[in-house]
Amino acid sequence: MAPNQCKIAVCLVSGGMDSCVTAAIAGRESDQLAFLHVSYGQRTEQRERKAFNDIADHYGVEKRLDVSIEYLVRIGGSSLTDAEIPVSEANLESREIPTSYVPFRNANMLSIAVSWAEVLGAGAIYIGAVAEDSSGYPDCRPQFYEAFQKTVDAGTRPETHIDIRTPIIQLSKAEIVKKGIELDAPLHLTWSCYRNEDLACGTCDSCALRLRGFAQAGVTDPIPYP
Repeated sequence: MAPNQCKIAVCLVSGGMDSCVTAAIAGRESDQLAFLHVSYGQRTEQRERKAFNDIADHYGVEKRLDVSIEYLVRIGGSSLTDAEIPVSEANLESREIPTSYVPFRNANMLSIAVSWAEVLGAGAIYIGAVAEDSSGYPDCRPQFYEAFQKTVDAGTRPETHIDIRTPIIQLSKAEIVKKGIELDAPLHLTWSCYRNEDLACGTCDSCALRLRGFAQAGVTDPIPYP
């Protein structure tokens, strides 16, 4: 087995481009994939679930866990979970935390992933975090995952060894697009829009980052926009 290779890997798959490319990488570095999808009452929950299942079908993944942490809606504080807070127009030059930040969401998701990974005997958890997003999302920073790794090591059985892997964390969106094409990832099945479930709006933070990435990569985004 190659140094980075593991028998079973749990991959967090939201249905977006970043998690799709991460899943493609995980597939190269593991013998078996288990896909985890976590809904949290977000506006585009149904469309993201469809993308998750489409990507899982594409890779022939049989082990799938689809769970909900809708308590984040009751906690609130994000335009993705609170209908009273509008999804702001993208400002890619801003260094402020955007309204779309869901407080400590990734820690909630990773905790579920660790529980499942320990039961499955998985050696790794893959998550498509991108540091380019970290100016807006503090739980996308590399130091967050370094800290969480210590939590996993301290909080699981002595014989459990689970690596949290963030293979695209240092890539730009353009580099992620290129990596996806290189790995023949099904980018046409992904969904990134924060607002809509039919046509991607093209102007929310997620759409704008995605569109800029495709443009800088010199590739046409395969999903529909108005």
